[in-house]
Amino acid sequence: MQRIVLFSGGTACRAINIALARKQVHLTRVVPAWDSGGSSKLIREKLGILSVGDIRQALMTMAHGERRSGDVVRIFNTRISALGEPGDARTEFQLYAEGRHLLLERMEPGLRGAILNYLRTFATAAGPDFDFRNGSIGNFILTGACIAHNGDVNTAIFVFRKLCGIDGNVWPSSLDSDLILSGRLRNGARRAPQDVLTKLSEADAAIGIEGIELTSESGKKPAANNAVIEAVEAADVVVFGPGSFYTSILPHLLVGGVAEAVERARCPLLFVGNILQCRETLGMTLNDVLDRFLCTWRNVSTTQSAPLVQVLANRVLLPFGRSLGAFPYLTAHAETQDAGTGYDLIEDEFEDAWNRGQHDGDLVAERILALAG
Repeated sequence: MQRIVLFSGGTACRAINIALARKQVHLTRVVPAWDSGGSSKLIREKLGILSVGDIRQALMTMAHGERRSGDVVRIFNTRISALGEPGDARTEFQLYAEGRHLLLERMEPGLRGAILNYLRTFATAAGPDFDFRNGSIGNFILTGACIAHNGDVNTAIFVFRKLCGIDGNVWPSSLDSDLILSGRLRNGARRAPQDVLTKLSEADAAIGIEGIELTSESGKKPAANNAVIEAVEAADVVVFGPGSFYTSILPHLLVGGVAEAVERARCPLLFVGNILQCRETLGMTLNDVLDRFLCTWRNVSTTQSAPLVQVLANRVLLPFGRSLGAFPYLTAHAETQDAGTGYDLIEDEFEDAWNRGQHDGDLVAERILALAG
């Protein structure tokens, strides 16, 4: 069975994740460990635990791809109402934590008991003043499992997968819970943390990002999750992208040990270019993105080199620039490894014909599997 490791963003790689999950492959998703936004922000600030939002989202995507749609998955994919007062949200949460939701009532007792235990563990740790509004039940369960297993995120993920019947793996690239992603603009200004970079103002996006840093509050260098290292070293192909380049893709290289693990694996390395530019890459070409990716790789690698990267580049058929909504298409110049770039462009119409701006998941999955051999 082919082993695929995918370093990705969230929604950008959803179609590809689903397509691969429906193949006979061993799929591992590696997600960011520096998420600082959304409902998981409150959990991180309150409990000092690794943000679980990206992990939970990837697990739910994996479940969808594997056609897991039972009551457990449905519970994990629900969210507390965003409107109303905090007390209303807490009452709604108690409906789940006390097992009074219909989906929980009809579950097999063992599954129901495990879920209720994790929800109650979370509620106890979060305290009486926690704001549950718009919170993900899946995030609460995953965090409760982490607390119940002495802060071991990998064990919590393993339990979560077993409860949902998910075969594929999802791991954060690091287990460090205090990572902070910051960016330096071309005018020298700094923006942090991750959610601020993701939501750059139009003025900052026009200036552009010069570089990023991944640091920890403890001052230690970010360290790779051993589960990720093991998956990479056993991989038949390692894939980076698609996703937000500076906040979801490039920072993985700043986690100590990731680049070296890929080099040791000696398997094909694939970069899936985005279909569209975004606020992080406004005005850049795919070639610019790749140059920054490879430059960062050389800087962090102990060998100060980078393997040849195969690149899936969406072919724009018209001879002039096009946009979809607020953002132009991300174009590429036809350069190859013969030009000494360090990458080999593979151009095709990778855009989904029915969901403009998104990848055709099946087409990209076929290319990935072809590289895996």
